[in-house]
Amino acid sequence: MKLLVGADPELFVSDNGKLVSCHGLLPGTKAEPHRVERGAVQVDGMAAEFNIDPAGDEETFITNLNTVQNALRELLGGRSLEAIPVAHFGHEYIQSQPQEARELGCEPDFNAWLDGAINPKPNVDAPFRTASGHVHLGWKTDDPCFDEAIAVTKQMDFFLGLESLFWDDDKERRQLYGRAGCMRPKHYGVEYRVLSNAWLRSEELSRKVFQLAQRGFDALMKGDMVFERYDNIESVINNSDKEEARRILNDYYGAGYV
Repeated sequence: MKLLVGADPELFVSDNGKLVSCHGLLPGTKAEPHRVERGAVQVDGMAAEFNIDPAGDEETFITNLNTVQNALRELLGGRSLEAIPVAHFGHEYIQSQPQEARELGCEPDFNAWLDGAINPKPNVDAPFRTASGHVHLGWKTDDPCFDEAIAVTKQMDFFLGLESLFWDDDKERRQLYGRAGCMRPKHYGVEYRVLSNAWLRSEELSRKVFQLAQRGFDALMKGDMVFERYDNIESVINNSDKEEARRILNDYYGAGYV
């Protein structure tokens, strides 16, 4: 079974070194994204969001990411994109934004570790905003299966969530978004919503995300539910416990992996 990998990351925008709201700076909305080559762009709250066409191989995945990000930069005209998980705008600046820019959690997402229970809405009054690096995993051509989405999400928590602790030091974002098991079932598979945008900081990390997603999915298709071997994956991710993540990954891959 072939896995297609897509993504819809969010990036913050800076103007002359100062973080600014993206509201009014880009075409495209959640309801009507602005189509560009190999994907689309849109405003998401106070961040710039882009999505890429799904890719079945690593080189296409990287090309899609680079092509759409370049289009996004052109549309922003001289402003910079920042792959940071949290932007501290402050209450006053956030409150100065229109309602649609301040809203959070308009659509529910779900917790795979709680049998798909709906996650609570984030605190809209927080003085900061967060940016994600959601990964879309597609393997289906028929109706969605909630149980499959749950199993794939737990598998990705092992392969992607644990390892992300070694490239993303931020602990603040999970006050609002991205706790372990966070996902949305889709007609094509699942949207894995645990990662921040930190994997966009380098091509090496972007390639690693694709590789780990494929590795985890391939193992699952062979009947290896790696997440069942360890009973603390959820708490390790939610507490950003690098030492325990290191122990688990070295146990699975072999000493010295991380």
